Amino acid sequence: MRIQLENNQLLLKKLILVIYDSAAVIVASLLALFLRFEGERDAIPRQYVEVSQQYIYIVIIITVIIFYALRLYGSLWSYAGATELMNIAFASVLSAGVQMAVMVLLDMRMPRSYYVFYAGCLFVLVTISRYSYRAVRSVIKRQKDAKECSNVLIVGAGGAGNMLVREISNSGHVNKRVVCIVDDSKAKQGSFLHGVKIMGGREQIPHLVKKYRVDEIMLALPSAPAKEIKQILDICKETGCELKRLPGVYQLVNGEVSVSTLKEVDVNDLLGREPVKVDLSAILDYVAGKTILVTGGGGSIGSEICRQVAQHNPKRLVIVDIYENTTYDIQNELKHKYPNLELVVLIASVRNTKRMDIIFEKYRPNIVYHAAAHKHVPLMEDSPNEAVKNNVLGTLKVVQAADKWKVRRFVMISTDKAVNPTNIMGATKRICEMIIQTYNNRSRTEFVAVRFGNVLGSNGSVIPLFKKQIAQGGPVTVTHPDIIRYFMTIPEAVSLVLQAGAYAKGGEIFILDMGEPVKIADLARNLILLSGHKPEEDIAIEYTGLRPGEKLYEEMLMDEEGLQDTENKLIHIGKPIRIDEEQFLMKLENLAKYVVEEPEDIRERVQDVVPTYHPEHVPQV
Repeated sequence: MRIQLENNQLLLKKLILVIYDSAAVIVASLLALFLRFEGERDAIPRQYVEVSQQYIYIVIIITVIIFYALRLYGSLWSYAGATELMNIAFASVLSAGVQMAVMVLLDMRMPRSYYVFYAGCLFVLVTISRYSYRAVRSVIKRQKDAKECSNVLIVGAGGAGNMLVREISNSGHVNKRVVCIVDDSKAKQGSFLHGVKIMGGREQIPHLVKKYRVDEIMLALPSAPAKEIKQILDICKETGCELKRLPGVYQLVNGEVSVSTLKEVDVNDLLGREPVKVDLSAILDYVAGKTILVTGGGGSIGSEICRQVAQHNPKRLVIVDIYENTTYDIQNELKHKYPNLELVVLIASVRNTKRMDIIFEKYRPNIVYHAAAHKHVPLMEDSPNEAVKNNVLGTLKVVQAADKWKVRRFVMISTDKAVNPTNIMGATKRICEMIIQTYNNRSRTEFVAVRFGNVLGSNGSVIPLFKKQIAQGGPVTVTHPDIIRYFMTIPEAVSLVLQAGAYAKGGEIFILDMGEPVKIADLARNLILLSGHKPEEDIAIEYTGLRPGEKLYEEMLMDEEGLQDTENKLIHIGKPIRIDEEQFLMKLENLAKYVVEEPEDIRERVQDVVPTYHPEHVPQV
């Protein structure tokens, strides 16, 4: 019923336009004579008036056919642009040509300039009919109460800015008003874009925000390098305005630039560096046609490993995880994106020796990515035995299964917290690194570890916590004003993990270059600013003190380790530290027997295995 009603309305609109255009042809022919004789009505010879109207019905019929062929009855005139305007001009000229041909064929004489005036008048009349709705709507929108609209400043007067201004101005569903534009190009400054003035360069942003009471700043710079985006954001974030930006240049190519494609400015933009790029061909050769097994495949890192591996045509991808919810999510995602991928999803604990043995025997993986681990530092401080059981014993059992079933390569995800650890989580991950290096010397499997710092947006990252706290009105909690961390996005870290695996020869601890360290307090302050609030005024920052086992800063290398470069300048190899393997394996066996008794002094046993573990050295606030 609704579709039928819409079809009837559309048909009625087209009929009205046909009637209007028919009348426009008649009026245009009379106006052409009026203009030809310089507005003197009495000076127009009566024979010209009679001739112009005698066969006008033929001209009307052919003109309507021309208009139909050029889609003047099928366009969405609410969003009409230059193309539709050119079609009207072309149709008007053709209509004049048709009238001229009719007159010549019937041997009727008309002034030659008549046809030029006729085409011009018809163009004006038809344009009025097609664009009047937009003009009326634009006037109504401009007359809205200023309190009902958000005042918008757009940065960038290029192609993206042009499309953005046009959409905001024309859309009846966007309650925004572009009040000014800034662009660093001196040639553009002082000009107008869809009636909005380009006021100056980026340095004018704070002044313009105050002058025009700007509520929102939109960055229409999809092709700008990360360093330039950071410089502009550093200016914008101090204004207290809400910030949004276009995600990428491909939106311009695909014609997808719109208000809906804008995204919230993220703290990633403030890292001020280009995304890490890897040699995808090396990864492709490395995993293509292989059976890949990922433990912890439902987690932040594990799921991203699965996504990137799935892109490179593995023979089979086996996902193992104990937590069913996120595992179910990645399963559905991969099934949808890669319907031809042979995907096996298993719920299992890496602590279950028999289960791991059965899985490895059945699927015979060529490469294993071991991402399963307990990683949350404060929670593990409260449950140290669980950290040992899951991280140490879980890793040991997966390593033993890989050795038994002759896996070609085993890549373990480690952490910078394994270096001179002050918490039980970091200490257990250091034991895992020692397991990897020990078994590499005793197995045909190539065992390696990849060590990196914090990843933005992971389940345990501070970013989701900060965003939640800001949404609740604060306060944002930071443990210490001087605490710093290394950050990288999840896709960046995982792509480097995959490439490090391709470089592996066995026994290495690969160390990723995480860039410059970031102060967590600065991170919190920037997120508050990017959310349109002022730190300490709108949203408070509270310092809660270092949590148990937490350092002010993390290290990527121990004193004994030296760095060796790889082909990728962001991936380094730490020199293996020599250990007494027999003594280590004996201590490991004793630790495995002792932890199941749920002792209260497990940290002392762990410290015996990892001499660099010093829990008592946690700084106090």
